Amino acid sequence: MKPAKDPLSVLTSTSNLAVNASAELEGLVDAASADEDAKREKKNMEPLRRKPQLHAVADRGTLPLEASLWEVLHTLGRAIAVSQRGAGRGLAEHWACLKYTQALGGPETGFFGITQEGMRTARYYKALQSQELGVALALTVARRLLQLQHPGYMVSFTPADIALKAGFVLASADAARKRNPFGDAPSSVGYAYRPDFFAEVWKPGEASLAVPIAVKGNHSGPAASHSQLSSAAVHVEAVHIGPWNETPALVFSTELPPEGPLRIHMLQAEGTGGRLRASTRPETHLDHPTKQENIFPGIRVPQDDTDQPKIDTPSGCHIDGEHLEWFQQVLGRTAAAALGAFAGHDATTARYLLPRQGNERFTEAVHAATHSVHDAHYKLAGRQYVGTDHVFRLNHTRIEAFSGIDADLFEDLAKGRLDQYRNTIYRDWQHQQLITWDPDWNGPVSVDSDGTVLAIHSVDIRSAPTRKSHRQ
Repeated sequence: MKPAKDPLSVLTSTSNLAVNASAELEGLVDAASADEDAKREKKNMEPLRRKPQLHAVADRGTLPLEASLWEVLHTLGRAIAVSQRGAGRGLAEHWACLKYTQALGGPETGFFGITQEGMRTARYYKALQSQELGVALALTVARRLLQLQHPGYMVSFTPADIALKAGFVLASADAARKRNPFGDAPSSVGYAYRPDFFAEVWKPGEASLAVPIAVKGNHSGPAASHSQLSSAAVHVEAVHIGPWNETPALVFSTELPPEGPLRIHMLQAEGTGGRLRASTRPETHLDHPTKQENIFPGIRVPQDDTDQPKIDTPSGCHIDGEHLEWFQQVLGRTAAAALGAFAGHDATTARYLLPRQGNERFTEAVHAATHSVHDAHYKLAGRQYVGTDHVFRLNHTRIEAFSGIDADLFEDLAKGRLDQYRNTIYRDWQHQQLITWDPDWNGPVSVDSDGTVLAIHSVDIRSAPTRKSHRQ
């Protein structure tokens, strides 16, 4: 039983996520796109390519959704584990979710919102807060929606840039190339826009569905969200999987007002594309190292049989043909690398990444302060987990957090048995998602269906010598 006065007890409480996925939103975003196009035309700038036919979400009967604060932060930590946004590894990435333990609230009002402490933080880190909380909330909603639309399938998220680097050169010069399309770097995609994540909707032995997702956030209001969704449509348009113009996609903008509930604005694009291909060759099996490809950049638009001039190839990334099987392998192995990073095990993370994806970040020596060490073992909610821990201050209280993965599942991942890992979680873990207060751990515990766990508790200095009694 959780103590009523423990400040961490609120993390296991559930609140509603206010989600706007209506037909009215669709019209407002179209209007925002028209306004942006008019502004660009006045400046003699080329119009932006956007994902066509973004529309209201058909399966919104279950909205608003109910979630716990700790589930949302667990989702964020998993999503950014290999994001490579910071100079360090592990500590600089997935632990970033912990700074929002007091920034999000909701149980008092019934809906998620920003607390007073969260607003004080936003004065200095407004853009970062809106983006990271936007990711946490959007992916929480995206998973529920995709599971509803594809019952019996698992959903995994992978940072899009990391996955695409397995087959494309995403040079830092892309932004400059966008301004000067005739510049050097012919091997680079030459396009500054990309989705933030891929959702892989999968089942062992079957073709996966890859859904590009673009996520934005703001502290302004509905008008800003309409413009952000218009911008997000540009980002998801940059990747086509399978037939041209048929890739499904999700776009999100999270509005974080200073008062009242936060609001998640969402639109969806449907299509027959996005479907990958299950392995038919040993070299594309999940347990086999991925081949680093150099796919010719550009979106391949089909040509008709008339005498019309050939359409120029738009910039971006197009995955089709024989690369569909390869990309299913890439998504599975990149997601496995994120599991290794979340558990603080560098060797496992590096095993599943290619050089261009940054595997050297997990093989080279680093400063101790930026390193995440895989040396913690805990029994939580009745299961044994291995991973990494982190002690920090939350105001004046010492807090310990632990992130890890089920010990048996980790052994499969560490030894390269990714196919076995996926078969096991599909068979045994689909309904294991759990948010609870563990009395032995004395704090909130979030267990996900991928076998990962995120746990946190206050550290009583007086009992520090006996604290290891919880370890197994």
